[in-house]
Amino acid sequence: MNDLPKHRVIAPRVLYFGTPVALLSTLQPDGSPNLSPLSSAWALDDRLVLGMGRMGQGLANLERTREAVVNLPSAALWPQVERLAPTTGRSPVPEEKRAMGYMFEPRKFERAGLTPLPSDTVAPPRVAECPLQLEAVLLDVRAATATPEQPEPTFSIVELRVTCVHAHEDVTVPGSQHVDVARWQPLLYVFRHYAGTGPGLGRNFRAET
Repeated sequence: MNDLPKHRVIAPRVLYFGTPVALLSTLQPDGSPNLSPLSSAWALDDRLVLGMGRMGQGLANLERTREAVVNLPSAALWPQVERLAPTTGRSPVPEEKRAMGYMFEPRKFERAGLTPLPSDTVAPPRVAECPLQLEAVLLDVRAATATPEQPEPTFSIVELRVTCVHAHEDVTVPGSQHVDVARWQPLLYVFRHYAGTGPGLGRNFRAET
């Protein structure tokens, strides 16, 4: 028992213990594209669940059009993601976001140095530089459950259904439908720091490659 690690109770301000970064493509009311960096996303079968701030333009666009692309950047794209981090597509900028240092940016692709590509099944564009691009339609949005500490939730939980997956050829296994996990290096968000992945450690018993 003496060899076990020592523990202590902590109260971190955020719980981003290692989640994938995503860039959500949506359309503004004038039809121009918007890009929203996200740090809360997970997948099960063809469903995606996102955590999105209720003050952001990305959520407003998604609720209005019910279409989006969830673009997954590689670790090498972290500088482009960070260029978008302090921006919002909402004008005027909500006072709470302005106080945190956010600024209005109507040309997100240009600011980040990224390239829009037409999608196959939805109207918002894909991000050409992202190795995986998941076209999706909205199924449900619900506000986070209120608590005594937070009677007015600041985020919503969003459920999407993926309608089409695009992948860079060099992160796929030739002649198959599989992603090459040795070459696909997703960008991770770890307690507000960007990180990549290291060498593979092993395979699950259900792995098909």
